[in-house]
Amino acid sequence: MGNIVLLDAGPLVAFIDGEDANHHWAAEQLRLLQPPFLTCEAVISESLFLLRRARQGVPTLLNMLQEDLVRLSFRCDDHLDAVTRLIAKYHNVPMSLADACLVRMSELHDGARVFTLDADFRLYRRHSRQTIPLIFPRP
Repeated sequence: MGNIVLLDAGPLVAFIDGEDANHHWAAEQLRLLQPPFLTCEAVISESLFLLRRARQGVPTLLNMLQEDLVRLSFRCDDHLDAVTRLIAKYHNVPMSLADACLVRMSELHDGARVFTLDADFRLYRRHSRQTIPLIFPRP
């Protein structure tokens, strides 16, 4: 189970957009990790928005989904109560829908690591008290 990677928008966008400041780091991490990378529709929505101006950004992301490199494996409606509680708990951060879905996914996939550029994941807790294992760039 420890090989499961939950993919956030930051590294996904950085990997696809060669102009992104974190492109090389994200590309190197993805080369070391085993697909498919699990994510949610909220992350894909954010990523598509952020990639709209990147050269071949949107088609590249859609291709990654079609090729099963990135897999939608979470249905928000099935976990709406938990996601709502997380967003309320971290309202002061504030927590996005994508972040709440990824935290919930980390609760469902014990040992999974969240691949992110978002430092807020250092604050979030799975099952209320447990730190979330991260793939995160060193400062």
